[in-house]
Amino acid sequence: MRFSSAILIENARGFAAVVPDIKCVSPKHGDLLRGRNPVETARLLVRCGAPVLSVVTERKNFGGSLDLLRAVAETGVPVLRKDFIVEEAQLHETIEMGAAAALLICATTEPAVLIKLYERALKLGLEPLVEVCTAEEMRLARELGAGLVGVNNRNIASLELDSGGPSRTAQLAELAPEHAVLISESGILSAQDARLAVEAGANAVLVGTALWQADDMAAMYQSLRAERREDSCGQP
Repeated sequence: MRFSSAILIENARGFAAVVPDIKCVSPKHGDLLRGRNPVETARLLVRCGAPVLSVVTERKNFGGSLDLLRAVAETGVPVLRKDFIVEEAQLHETIEMGAAAALLICATTEPAVLIKLYERALKLGLEPLVEVCTAEEMRLARELGAGLVGVNNRNIASLELDSGGPSRTAQLAELAPEHAVLISESGILSAQDARLAVEAGANAVLVGTALWQADDMAAMYQSLRAERREDSCGQP
């Protein structure tokens, strides 16, 4: 199943999709695992109802790996690879690891390179998630006709050390490509944040640190499942 289709199915059930981010280290908060197994945690979140998962594979700052991506992809739900993807070889390895989608970051990729990667991903059958954080970057997403768009509420150029929140999603949502599946990424720390992002038009919220820091991850996951009116959803 396509990554975006799984999100839209959750929308049709009346909820925005919660996309758990399987991330071992936060540059801001340090070790997130605290002795937990990330693959077992991914399985727990799928049992909680997560329709899709995200896996950070960047090693130096986030402690990720391709082996982690492969293992999480075996949970059976569509998986997004999050990394600084700058060359075609990374798209091929993403597919080899079993992922359904790959993150392409406007803020860290030259437009010509991003366009080339976007087009190549589609030809390979890999769904590209175009990540934006400015109106100019959203215009590029519109020019591409991107079907899957993420608004990063924080500054990835500084490794998300700032305290951005869903207000950025609210600012940019109306500029998104028509019929695009929109994901509000990062800075979603509470049920209220999730509701704000969804009210702004997000189909899904991608949440990492808040889940990992929760005393009860399963309960936190359920609290983030904001209701979304069916008439505002696309079709899977």
